[in-house]
Amino acid sequence: MTGTERTVVTGLGVAAPNGIGTAGYWAATRSGTSGIGRVTRFDPSSYPATLAGEIAGFVAKEHLPGRLLPQTDRMTQLALTSADWAFEDAGVDPGELPEYSMGVITASSSGGFEFGQRELEALWSKGSRHVSAYQSFAWFYAVNSGQISIRHGMRGPSGVVVSDQAGGLDALAQARRQIRKGTGLVVSGGMDASICPWGWVAQMAGDRLSTSDDPEQAYLPFDAAARGHVPGEGGALLVLEELGHARARGARQVYGEIAGYGSTLDPRPGSGRPPGLRKAVELALADAGTAPEEIDVVFADAAAVPELDRIEAETITGVFGARGVAVTAPKTMTGRLYSGAAPLDVAAALLAIRDGVVPPSIGVTPLEEYGLDLVVGTERTAEIRSALVIARGQGGFNSALVVRAV
Repeated sequence: MTGTERTVVTGLGVAAPNGIGTAGYWAATRSGTSGIGRVTRFDPSSYPATLAGEIAGFVAKEHLPGRLLPQTDRMTQLALTSADWAFEDAGVDPGELPEYSMGVITASSSGGFEFGQRELEALWSKGSRHVSAYQSFAWFYAVNSGQISIRHGMRGPSGVVVSDQAGGLDALAQARRQIRKGTGLVVSGGMDASICPWGWVAQMAGDRLSTSDDPEQAYLPFDAAARGHVPGEGGALLVLEELGHARARGARQVYGEIAGYGSTLDPRPGSGRPPGLRKAVELALADAGTAPEEIDVVFADAAAVPELDRIEAETITGVFGARGVAVTAPKTMTGRLYSGAAPLDVAAALLAIRDGVVPPSIGVTPLEEYGLDLVVGTERTAEIRSALVIARGQGGFNSALVVRAV
């Protein structure tokens, strides 16, 4: 291996609030269909924030063997199922590949919160004898990587990245590194699900949740009415391969290439130093050998916090010029899915390249002063060869990823 091998995406597995499965998600996203509504997984009436992007209609026992259900959190059940879908989409049977030639690298933001809450309730109300032994790992950040690798016999380089929403891109970049070192195939991406009282309080502590009770007006990035984000559950898992590996096995499709990546960390507050987001974008473009004018669409982080929106808008206009590139935020239909958000945006970017459309942002009236060409309301037809995905995690994490057609 030379370290310059091309890493491509051959399979997608998606679970999102506005669609289960890649086809369902993409159809809903293209049509501007939202999955945001009032929380149903618990009673949110005593909390300031009451809206979320929940995945409706997912029944784990319809997709997974019964033995896995008592030992897994909802996020892991979604991850295992999405990994199965990604393998099916890629036309890969892991059992037919050498076990050390396959790895799993995922991102996680919260771990198995819902499972953990249930077991803590048992501890407090009934005592330690009533706590499941599976609690020892079901809550853990690395559990999705572990369970996927065990289920499919994948014993190559594996791990987990924890950097909030930026982690989804960081995991894909780490997967690309392992492929460049010789691993033939890596399942990568992110899946989060922490819509439970314990997870809810933890999210509210970040002071970025929208308290609006109107699903159509709650999450409005780049809008004068921006008031914070709506959280959600889900994400995407992708099958990544070295291009030669994919062609040698006769892959049924190649969605595109993971072409460039950059990451930075913001300076401490009060330092007087500029945010690191623009540098992350510039690093990703340089890594891809791509000029700004070659990027056809930007999938925005879309924090919906005025100061963070301003920083992102200045980054985009600083690199591409005022209204110099189409920008979209399809997460306005799902909420921010934490570690799952950016891989879902990467999946959407690859589908946009395939179908020649920019999916819309919904409900948003962008401020003119931001200078963004934000695609709103309905999709836009366009020839797309390269896309940039931006993600930021709370704590100052910044990541950017370039995907392009092969």
